[in-house]
This record gives sequence, C-alpha cells and structure tokens, in this order.
Amino acid sequence: MPPRKSKRKASAQAVKSSDVDPAPPGKALLKKVGRIDGLYDLYANQSIGLIDPEGIEALCSDVGVDHTDVRILMLAWKMKAERQGYFSKDEWRTGMTALKVNSLDKLKKALPALEKEVMKPSNFGDFYAYAFQYCLTEDKQRFVDIETFCQLLNLVLGSQFPAQVDSITEYLKLQSDYQMLSMDQWMNFYRFCCEISFPDLEQYDPLESWAVIVDNFVEWLRKKQS
Repeated sequence: MPPRKSKRKASAQAVKSSDVDPAPPGKALLKKVGRIDGLYDLYANQSIGLIDPEGIEALCSDVGVDHTDVRILMLAWKMKAERQGYFSKDEWRTGMTALKVNSLDKLKKALPALEKEVMKPSNFGDFYAYAFQYCLTEDKQRFVDIETFCQLLNLVLGSQFPAQVDSITEYLKLQSDYQMLSMDQWMNFYRFCCEISFPDLEQYDPLESWAVIVDNFVEWLRKKQS
C-alpha cells in the first residue's frame, strides 16, 4: 500500500500546479467540477469507488492535519457524509462546492473558515447531533459504547466546556448502570453544558425533563463536591 500513497502525493502536487491555470471563458463551472473530481480521484480507492480510511488519512497528511482532528469531522458534516470513514463522490462534490474548493491549497485554507462556520450557534447544534449519528457505523445501530461516547464528547465539546466535559467523562467511566448511550443522552449532555451553571449547578432542576443519566451525574457530582 505505501506506493499507492506516494502516487497520491505526487498527483496532488500536479493538481496544485495545474490549478493556477485560468479556466476557459464560459467553461468555468465545468472546469471546477473537473478539478473537484480530479482531486477526489487522488484519494479514492478505485476498487470500491470511495475515499476510504486510508484515503482520508492521506488527505489529512496532505492538508497538514491529523485524521483525528475535529476539523475532519466538520468536513464530513459539510459533505453530509453518511458513513464514518468513507466519502462518496457525490458527498465530496457537495462539500467542496459549498466550500468553493477545487485544490489542496484551497482546502487547507478553507479549514479555519469551516471551523468558524461550525462554531456559530446557528450551526453548532446541528453539527453536534451529526457527530453522534456519524459514529453509528452499523445498520439500525442506535447506541455507542461509553469509551466512544467520551472520546466524541471531548472532541466536539472539550474546547468549549472543558470542566464540564472532564466531569462528565469521569462520571461515565466510573458508573456501571450504562454500557451504551443513545442520541437522546448525547443531546441532554449538550443541553446541560449550555444551560446549567458549573460547577455550582444552581439552575439544575431534576423535575425538568432531563435524561436519567444526567440526573445521576448531577447527584454524583454534588456528593463529590460535598
């Protein structure tokens, strides 16, 4: 497989060099789509017609980010990617067109702007929900394990609510009532971080419609604080 990766990188350089040539008048859109598809083909596994985990890792290397970077998850959100670790050509076109990207250099420059877009309050709730759904890798899967839940929570919310996320993940790893968690529980922890003052928890009312696991977390935290 290493030779395949090197070919991708060599081809990537060719795309970046050719990208400086202006598109012929009247054919700009066609040229742009062609370049988007050409960039896709650099990383796609031709045997399955998709960018697979190896291709995503090669892409990350070329744009200078780790494959575990939250911006790659943001990129998947922008593409509306349905399957974790795989991008279809249609998904790729959706994302690159929305970002106005048709080269590696442009994609690298677009990532900071994408991060700002995702962090807007009007977008972040949708991204947060998408992050959980993206982790459902099997048909009819509705739950993720505690370890995955904690890793995802830290990746998506850790920079905004570090103290809350640290406490939540500590509790989740200590408790034994749940081995798997749902989308509803995922969204409840986001609501908790947004609405409840921390660490005093003054606004928390257990009579409101909180998930049981959040009630249990608050009870555990209050005992710990006392």
